Amino acid sequence: MLVYAIDNVAYEFASDVRGGLTRPGQKELPSKYLYDNVGSALFEVISDLPEYGLTRADERLLQQHAGEIIARLDAPLAVAELGSGSGKKTRWILEALSRREPTFYYPVEISRSALAMCERELSDIDSISIVGFEREYLDGLMEVAAHRRPGQHLFVLFLGSTIGNFDRPAGVKFLAEVRRILEAGDSLLLGTDLEKPAAQLLKAYDDELGVTAAFDLNLLARINRELDADFDLRQFAHVARINDEARSVEMHLQSKRRQTVRIPAADLRVEFLEGETIWTESSHKYSADEIFPMARDAGFCCQTQWIDEQWPFAESLLIAE
Repeated sequence: MLVYAIDNVAYEFASDVRGGLTRPGQKELPSKYLYDNVGSALFEVISDLPEYGLTRADERLLQQHAGEIIARLDAPLAVAELGSGSGKKTRWILEALSRREPTFYYPVEISRSALAMCERELSDIDSISIVGFEREYLDGLMEVAAHRRPGQHLFVLFLGSTIGNFDRPAGVKFLAEVRRILEAGDSLLLGTDLEKPAAQLLKAYDDELGVTAAFDLNLLARINRELDADFDLRQFAHVARINDEARSVEMHLQSKRRQTVRIPAADLRVEFLEGETIWTESSHKYSADEIFPMARDAGFCCQTQWIDEQWPFAESLLIAE
């Protein structure tokens, strides 16, 4: 069963596009808008690319340690996942849990198609009932918490490298907001991509086949489709950059020439200089050790951490204090 948002998504989208493209200095667009139906499908392809080892590292750790993770958590348990995507890698956790107890799984996603894929992917697991929420992360988690039964613990999954889309202070703030929704003894499994050589990262975010470029450019196509804009995708190029100071990879869409774009639904006309960019996403990379103080600052204790050595990536089990 899927529970859909009823707010005016188109109005919010138009407002965010207007705000981002009129910012002084660096134009930007929120990365959450990369994940419409087309974007979500393209990201699934990115996850299978040889250059992008992150998803496979995430899946390896979950496959190898799912039983141990569940064994560390008190029953009864309900599972909420922030940004479930297709749900493929979550299978290991839910299958391990289903061998112990019947439970509810609550995927929270802003992409309706991703929620539908998730339900199809995981509906065959015995003893797991799925209720999806088409919501922003915190709004969805509050709804999940409202479904909590007496004595039930919440286990929140925040997998992949989604925390890396926030800069470090914003990441801690987000985790603290999650903690405020939870109760003491609830838990959070946090995925974090770890630092690695710049050349390896650039290949991962600008692959040879151009799938990541198509994923990035689809954001402009989405604005055309939903806000009646006239972006000429041929006049923009996907660019990946390393930000050494922030320890992140940035994705940008760069204008190939001086041009004007009209976005009627946002009541906007935007001028671009040749070489000017729209910043669409950042992916911050961590050291394994910094997860512990980050968790503590947000009101959690990092109980255990597992690290994939093939593609440096960490899963950290945080307990709400």
